[in-house]
Parts: sequence; C-alpha cells; structure tokens
Amino acid sequence: MSADSLRIALVGNPNCGKTALFNQLTGGRQKVANYAGVTVERKEGRFTAPSGRVLQILDLPGTYSFDATSPDEQITRDVLEGNYPGETAPDLIVCVADATNLRLHLRFVLEVKRLGRPVVLALNMMDAARRRGVVIDVPELSRRLGMPVVETVAVKRDGVKALIARVDGEIPDAAPAQPDDPASRADLHAQVRDLLAATVTMPRATAELDDALDHWALHPVFGLAILSVVMFLVFQAVYAAGKPMTDLIGDGFGWLGEHATAWMPAGPLQSLIVDGVFGGLGTVIGFLPEILVLFFFILVLEESGYLPRAAFLLDRMMVSVGLTGRSFIPLLSSFACAIPGIMGTRSITDPRDRLATILVAPLMTCSARLPVYALLIGAFIPTRKVLGIFNMQGLVLFALYAAGIVGAMVVAWVMKKLRRDRSEHALLMELPSYRLPKLRDVAIGLWERGMIFLKRLTGIILGLTILMWFLSSFPAPPAGATGPAIDYSAAGYIGRGLQVIFAPLGFNWQISVSLIPAFAARETAVAALATVYAVGGEGAGLQQALAANFSLASALSLLVWFAFAPQCMSTLAVIRRETNSWRNVGISFGYMFVVAYVASFLTYQITSLLT
Repeated sequence: MSADSLRIALVGNPNCGKTALFNQLTGGRQKVANYAGVTVERKEGRFTAPSGRVLQILDLPGTYSFDATSPDEQITRDVLEGNYPGETAPDLIVCVADATNLRLHLRFVLEVKRLGRPVVLALNMMDAARRRGVVIDVPELSRRLGMPVVETVAVKRDGVKALIARVDGEIPDAAPAQPDDPASRADLHAQVRDLLAATVTMPRATAELDDALDHWALHPVFGLAILSVVMFLVFQAVYAAGKPMTDLIGDGFGWLGEHATAWMPAGPLQSLIVDGVFGGLGTVIGFLPEILVLFFFILVLEESGYLPRAAFLLDRMMVSVGLTGRSFIPLLSSFACAIPGIMGTRSITDPRDRLATILVAPLMTCSARLPVYALLIGAFIPTRKVLGIFNMQGLVLFALYAAGIVGAMVVAWVMKKLRRDRSEHALLMELPSYRLPKLRDVAIGLWERGMIFLKRLTGIILGLTILMWFLSSFPAPPAGATGPAIDYSAAGYIGRGLQVIFAPLGFNWQISVSLIPAFAARETAVAALATVYAVGGEGAGLQQALAANFSLASALSLLVWFAFAPQCMSTLAVIRRETNSWRNVGISFGYMFVVAYVASFLTYQITSLLT
C-alpha cells in the first residue's frame, strides 16, 4: 500500500451503524460483490481525505464475536488477520461500537484489539447516547483500551469529521497480539465490567422511548395486529405508488415500438427490436417502480429497528411450526430474493432450524414474481375500491403474499412432524434502539437493488428474451399454411408439447412455453409472454392480449402456480452450495412442484365451476 493510500476495514456488531458510516464515507463510490468461492457479501468503497490520501474502505460482515459460528464471522476474522486468500490485511481497523450499548459492544472491541493490528474505536450514535443521558469519559476509555477513540454520528454529514481527521493522520501503534483461547476469552467479560465502571455513566439500561414503543410493538396481541397492518399497508402502497409509474413506462415503450415500426423496414431486425426488446424486455422494465416501492418499505422497516422486534414477536408462532424467530429476517429478505434470504440463514446456528428455513425461503414471494403478479392482476382484477378505501388489486396482491407465507408455515410444520428431533431452541437477540431512517442510506439501498435488477435485465433476461423471440419467429410457416405463423415456430411446437402436462391447470401453449425461461429467471415469464403475443400479432398490449385469450380461472391458476412453483436455477444453486447436498436440492424442487401443481389444479377447477 503506497503512502498516499490507506486500506481500512470497518468492523462491528450488527446494528452498530457500521453500514451507515460506510455510506457516509463512500457515498455512491461502492462496489458490491461476493467473496471468492462463497456467497458472503463484500462491500468496498473509496474516499479521498482532506490530505489527498485515498482511503480504500472495506465494510466487513457484522460480527458479535471471533469465536466464529458462521461463514460471515469466519471471513471477517480471516480478512483482519490477513489469512483470507487473495486479501491482504488492512492497514487500519476501525471498530464501530454503539455508544448506547457499550456493555455488549466493548467485548468485541477487546477481541479486535487482541489481533495485534492498529485499531481506532469509533463511538457511534453519540447523539442518541447524550439524549439518553449516557456519559462516556472518552479520554479515559482511550487510555484504558490503548487505542484512539473518536465520537461519530454516522447519520449526519458532519458526524464523521473527527474519524476522518484521525484516520487521515498517523497510523496508531498496535497492541501486542494475544493468544486466543477459552481461558483468555473468559477474562473479557471482567475487563468489560471494569471499563464500564471506570468510564461510563448510564442512567438506565434502555431508552424511555424504546420502552414505551415496545410496550405496544411487542405486545402478544396488539404487536401482531400492528405487524399485520404494517405489512398490509406496504402491499397496498406497491399498487398505489408503483402502478402509475409502471403504466407510464409501459406507454413509453409502446411509443418507442410504434416509432421503430414506422422508421425500420419490415423484417427480422424490426421484429427483434419491436417485439423482442421493446415488447419483451420493455415490459419487464416497466415493473421496476413497483419493485422499488416494495424495497423502499423493507429498507425503512430495517433502518428503523422494527424488523428485529418483528422477529422476536413472531418467535413463538414460528417455533410452533418448526422454525425459529431467527428465521424471520432471512425469510423477510426472501421477499426481495430467495438467494440473500438463504444466505442469511447462516445466522441460525442450529443445523436443523437452518435447513428448514432454507427449504421454505423460496416460498416467500420474491420480487421476481411481482412482474407476473402485476401483469395478471392488472389484466383480470378490476381497480374498484373495497370498503371505499382499499384497492382490490392491492388486496389480491396481499393475498398472494399471504399465501406464500401460509404455505411456508405449513411446509415447515410438516417437516417438523417428519423429523425425529422436535426440541425447541430459545431465541436470544439484540433489539436495537428505534431510529428514524435516513434518506441517504435508503436511497443507496434502493440504488443498489435497482442496479441489480437492471443488470439482470441486460444479462440473462435480455439473452432469454432474444432466444424466445428467435423460437417464436423461426422456422417460417410451410407453404400453404393457414394458421398464424407462430403456430409453426419452434416455440409453438414446444408449447403444445408442454400443454399436455399443464392443460389441467388451464394453461394454453403460450403460458406453457413461458415457464421454461421463467425457471432461469421468473421475470422472464413476462418478457416471454410479451414476445410470443407480439410475434403472434397481438399488438394491443400484453394485458389486453391476455384478457382476450385467457379466462379468469386460468389467470388465477397461473397466479397460484407462481406463488408455489419451483424456484429459479440460481436459487437451486445456492441451496446446493449452502447445504452441500444435491438431495436437499431435489427435495426443494420436488415438493414445490407438487404443491404448485395441486394448488393450481384445484384453483382452476373450482374457479371454472363457479364462473
């Protein structure tokens, strides 16, 4: 590392504000990837200090202890020690601690100190600590720890000035490395008690406001009611706020398609651009606003400190079906995508509970299903109000999400009944203080998720859309053919072959063939349908084409299919990596296919009888 640059690692317990500090320092200059060979997120950013020195900042996974029980914790330790392949040890460690909860966080600070690396302690959330009446003797704490200690407020632009000034100066001396063994780790608790007694005055263990809010939020009855209302309003907002923007984008791509048709000569290239790119890929892009609205509320709930309380609140219910409260946050993450949800199960130390969570996580309604839901709901469900307040389309969307949750609970309960060990495990977790979400952190989170979605569009989804256009356009119909050209294409033949399997569910051949690319990426089902109907000459728009060619019973059957259907290939690959078992992959795919087929069959047959 050159003299004009410095490599810094940010470490700390979960909920210490470390990521907010990272965002404050690096802003949009971030790279998000995975560590080589494992599905652990790696975030790195750059910051130019006032001296001109370039600070390369690595945000390591949140860790409670170096007594590693998960891949995240092991990677954090290996990177700090310089033992991770391809990673050099950082020049400086910034250990972030929540100033309102030093009783918990100081133990990890002492573990970091024992590594024998240069360390700076950032006492974060100092504004909240002062409001609570917490008094910290910073000079005395620095003297006793043998490391620089600076105060920070990561959520305020000026709240990191002291930290920047300190890391931009001379690198502090490192304490001698100490052996890591059970006996020495046991001494850490005594050291923490001595440090707190000498340097911290705390009028009460928890904030008065937190206690007042938790009186209702954690109530066994009112708390569940509040959680239900919160989630219900989130899904109402997806339609109320996202649908107008989705319609606007759809109209824009329709305008582009019309002008491309007028400007370009008829032929395969025009069909590829108009039917494949604008008709297929453009339809999927149109659902980005609704996905971002959903992500926005998940980020706000996470940043506010409410999600851990929801996990605590639901622990008893989840234990009754064979899961644990620790499963809540991985399962909630699966509403965005099952892959990070499955990766998040590493925080579940019990192998039995972790496997159960992995197997049911794909039943959570991921954002990739949202374009399919929005498409079919928009085509078949009227926009009228229910009780003069609620949007019926939002109610149907909420019901689909609820179906995924109920399905996951039922599957977990069945697994609990089938296994031999039915013991329960107590939930121990930290409840962070409530805080107002910061617009900057939410915006960065939305930007990251939006870019991930768009990268998928320009990668696998674009490729599959073009492939579907090709299959729908070639070969050309034989001489004397009387039916639509698409009926003689490769897609037409494949779709009619699959329709034999899916006809009892009410799926026509167009729907049947769209299920193939959907297995690679669920969103592609929308692009595939748009391409097939566009090539087939249905130019009035995909929703109108579906409404004209699809019955209500078939639409509801397809919605139910996507609520339970086998997950995408990427999810299966992650299940294989996380469990190291092809057997678990087979179990996951098999039970979801059976559940989806039976549920869709019943939906189609019953709806057909009633309509």
